[in-house]
Amino acid sequence: MKKKMILVLDIDGTLTNSQKEISARTKDAIEGAMERGHIVMLASGRPTAGMRRYENELELKKYGGYLLSFNGGRIINCATEKVVFQRTLPSDVIPKIYDYAMSHNLGIITYQDDSIIMGSKGDQYIDIESRINAMPVKPVSNFLEYVDFDVNKCLLTGDPKIAEVCVDELQEMFPDLSIMRSEPFFIEVMPKGIDKAQSLDRMLESLGLHRENTVCCGDGYNDISMIEYAGVGVAMGNAQDAVKKVADFITLSNDEDGLVVVIEKFIP
Repeated sequence: MKKKMILVLDIDGTLTNSQKEISARTKDAIEGAMERGHIVMLASGRPTAGMRRYENELELKKYGGYLLSFNGGRIINCATEKVVFQRTLPSDVIPKIYDYAMSHNLGIITYQDDSIIMGSKGDQYIDIESRINAMPVKPVSNFLEYVDFDVNKCLLTGDPKIAEVCVDELQEMFPDLSIMRSEPFFIEVMPKGIDKAQSLDRMLESLGLHRENTVCCGDGYNDISMIEYAGVGVAMGNAQDAVKKVADFITLSNDEDGLVVVIEKFIP
């Protein structure tokens, strides 16, 4: 009997090319894998709403795929829309994160339904997040008063040199949170124990699958945990050097249909 595999794909810089599009070759290869009975999961730091375009394009609802959003803060079964797993930030830490952002001149946003909620002045990095996810920015005058809902993730934004220093400070200040840079200018603030690997591990258990069944592909810092965890960890040719160091296999870049090579080699 053929072994069922789960193909876990980061979106930006992995699934999509530099134009944020899925190439026809890559799409055909992924759909072929699903038609052969394998499972596809999109795994991103994006909010769920920012992943829907690619879910629809790959017909994950039809094939029974999954969306892992907020770097693992939430996992959704595309066929049923059921939330399989979710963790949220403790409400008492949000004011502290907000105060830190304000005192260090960082942008701060979170997500509600299909909108980005902005508690700071706008900046070019928040504009990037809005554009990538095709989600409008909603500025609010009192962020702490407005955010009375469950928060999967806060995103702090700033100049890469400042963000590099701030991420280390934040990790020291908040040892009970998971804090990382997904891009040089993005600092992700999430519940402790949340990263792509840990959330994937919980989901595999519910499916009766094991890490040996996984092929995880990515290019960024926030992909390192799942690439180390995977049965086969794949770095894209365009990946950060730190990602390539931990990978079992380095494929072609996202502009050269690197995922097609991976599927042909590892997903029979």
